[in-house]
Amino acid sequence: MSIQRVNTIKINPTPRHKFSFIALGLAYVLLIFICLSSLISEHELTLGRNPIANLIKTTQDFIRPSFIDTWLGDTHLEYKSDDGKVLRVENRQQVEKNYLAGLARATWTTLRIATLGSLLAALFALPIAIIAAKNLGAPRLFSAVAQGLLDISRSIHTLVFGLVIVGIIGLGPTAGILAIAFHSTGTYGKLFAEAIESLDMGAIDAVRSVGANRIQVFRHAVLPAVLPQFVSSHLYIWEFNIRDSTILGIIGAGGLGQLITEATSLFQWGRLSTVLIVVFLLVYSFNNLSQKIRTALL
Repeated sequence: MSIQRVNTIKINPTPRHKFSFIALGLAYVLLIFICLSSLISEHELTLGRNPIANLIKTTQDFIRPSFIDTWLGDTHLEYKSDDGKVLRVENRQQVEKNYLAGLARATWTTLRIATLGSLLAALFALPIAIIAAKNLGAPRLFSAVAQGLLDISRSIHTLVFGLVIVGIIGLGPTAGILAIAFHSTGTYGKLFAEAIESLDMGAIDAVRSVGANRIQVFRHAVLPAVLPQFVSSHLYIWEFNIRDSTILGIIGAGGLGQLITEATSLFQWGRLSTVLIVVFLLVYSFNNLSQKIRTALL
């Protein structure tokens, strides 16, 4: 048995690099100090009143999700005034069953928003990515414009897009779909362009050499090679958008986000716990499914 000796080269940082690192570290420490001191001076660094009691109460509500009331809820729960007068009586089991039915509809709405928004973003991004990819020979001005569009799309958060779109077309799932699409176009475009740029140019040049135009080059040389990466990227961003779409209820797009907003505004932590469990199960299930699909593509 022969043992190969691998020589490693140690790169010692120069005094200049050491000084730069120390200077950046000191600047970071100074920034932390400024942030803390400014918050303290403005009396903004506080835990509020009775943080321990509030934490205990919130934790107790969280560890008992509201869906448990479907089986264990009081069927004759009385709400009384301070003087003992019965204001109303409700069947907690029936109330929670109705809530779970609404939760199922909201889950379906969230899935539709994420699915259609992701598909729309992929369709928007593909032609832009083809122009932005440096190895396909698009004019430099067009490539720069395409790259700028992708950068702008990624830099603006989904909620910002959503707020603008709601102001234009109103509340509802359509606003959520477009918000997801406009933001995700930048991410899709970047991943698509990088996949194209990583291609072996030999196959592309071979197709060009027989007189193929740009569309034919993309169809016969580019698309077959990058399709697995495109599908993998689409599944990843689709999964992310399922999570992202759960907060779009804040702007009135409906779905699980609306239930989360209602639960937090009313301090209904048991209801919030139920919704978060559904979000986890939805994302977990989709993640497992997408992993199987990606494995099949390899």
